[in-house]
Amino acid sequence: MPEEVLFESESRRTRAEIAAYLRTVADSLESGSALTLKQGERSVTMDPPARPAFEVKAEREGPADGPGELSVEFELEWDEESEGVDDGENAELEIE
Repeated sequence: MPEEVLFESESRRTRAEIAAYLRTVADSLESGSALTLKQGERSVTMDPPARPAFEVKAEREGPADGPGELSVEFELEWDEESEGVDDGENAELEIE
């Protein structure tokens, strides 16, 4: 299935600024509200279902024998016509 990027933004932010963005997302998810992403004239609104799939990924990219680039990705995923995913995986994710 081809991928269509609906919105993308990348910028350097302080840890406190990133935490504020993530808190806003967390508050919207907790209240059941839609998420609206805006930058300038571009925006997209998405309304995650009650039980979307949640993926957390830590990666290192670069040469095996030298410094690379580290990343942590958080992703919510759901089918457009679905109320959410319940794949039976109930192992608890912990972030410390």
